[in-house]
Amino acid sequence: MTEMVYGAMPLRDGEPVLPKWWRTIDKWSLSCVLILFGIGILLGLAASPPLAEKNGLPAFHYVQRQAVFGGLALAVMLLVSMMRPELVRRLAVLGFLLAFAALMALPFLGTDFGKGAVRWYSLGFASVQPSEFLKPVFMVVAAWMMAASQQVNGPPGLGLSFLLTTIILGFLAMQPDFGQAALVLFGWGVMYFVAGAPIMLLAAMAGGVVLVGSFAYSNSEHFARRIDGFLSPDVDPTTQLGFATNAIREGGFFGVGVGEGQVKWSLPDAHTDFIIAVAAEEYGLVLVLCIIALYSGVVVRSFLRLMRERDPFIRLAGTGLIAMFGAQAMINMGVAVRLLPAKGMTLPFVSYGGSSVVAGGIALGMLLAFTRTRPQGQIGDLLRGRR
Repeated sequence: MTEMVYGAMPLRDGEPVLPKWWRTIDKWSLSCVLILFGIGILLGLAASPPLAEKNGLPAFHYVQRQAVFGGLALAVMLLVSMMRPELVRRLAVLGFLLAFAALMALPFLGTDFGKGAVRWYSLGFASVQPSEFLKPVFMVVAAWMMAASQQVNGPPGLGLSFLLTTIILGFLAMQPDFGQAALVLFGWGVMYFVAGAPIMLLAAMAGGVVLVGSFAYSNSEHFARRIDGFLSPDVDPTTQLGFATNAIREGGFFGVGVGEGQVKWSLPDAHTDFIIAVAAEEYGLVLVLCIIALYSGVVVRSFLRLMRERDPFIRLAGTGLIAMFGAQAMINMGVAVRLLPAKGMTLPFVSYGGSSVVAGGIALGMLLAFTRTRPQGQIGDLLRGRR
């Protein structure tokens, strides 16, 4: 519809799908994601054998599972990236309905695996975390609502998306899963800002977040314990944060050597939430900076391509997805160096986790589909034409 309104250039009729996909895809972002996945396998070889030994499993049990889930994630990412934005939107709506229903049923059918938070469904051979799959599809659904509200006589999409966000945050807080709730709120807030929300309204929402955080601190032992640990001037060396901090300090610039790190023997979540500590200890600051550069490359490249996009829905959906992707990476690494409170959040495409990596593949596949080059001209041409 957008191309018809703004006078798009004609498509190449009859061009095969794969050549067209390769010609239009953001190859730099795709390369960064593939390298991140490779780094994840490399770090998994270092971090997961101690846990496998502790659980009486083969040494590379978790690495093999990560390779299987990662291969599935990459296949899904490539498949979704070949789709048209309209098809991505339709599938996202269907996926949102399924993921939202699964999230609502968690208090009755879910399990906590002894971690104190009911976030998963146990399938016997694997587990599924609905919130991981809800995040990317919700960003697309919320962007659709916001874009629809910009049309003449359009629905009140901004208000509807805010109501839906509030409901989702409520279910996530019940688990409790404040980390995923913060990601959903951040992604939605960035989209809301890009859609033209008043600054005062965003400031009021920020104040509301502070009030809700204060209430959670007073009424949730899980939340209060993590905040107190973050605010404490001393770090208990026997805690996960203590082990991670010491590992990063010991790694220095070039690391202690491949396989020579000790933090993986002490941290139960060394292959998931604190994988960056393993990278810092064994490979040093050099690898950590490379990982940061790869995440930054995906974020910057995607934002630059979205800035040229004319379709409001594509621009908003892509912005929400990439904001959430970058924020998750920043939060995971920020927790490891004690810049942020512990949140139990994986590092996208690097940490071990079936739900996380497959959902990440879906999210990046959507983003790559939205940032593909389309024959629509530049948005600056439209702005100059209105003068």
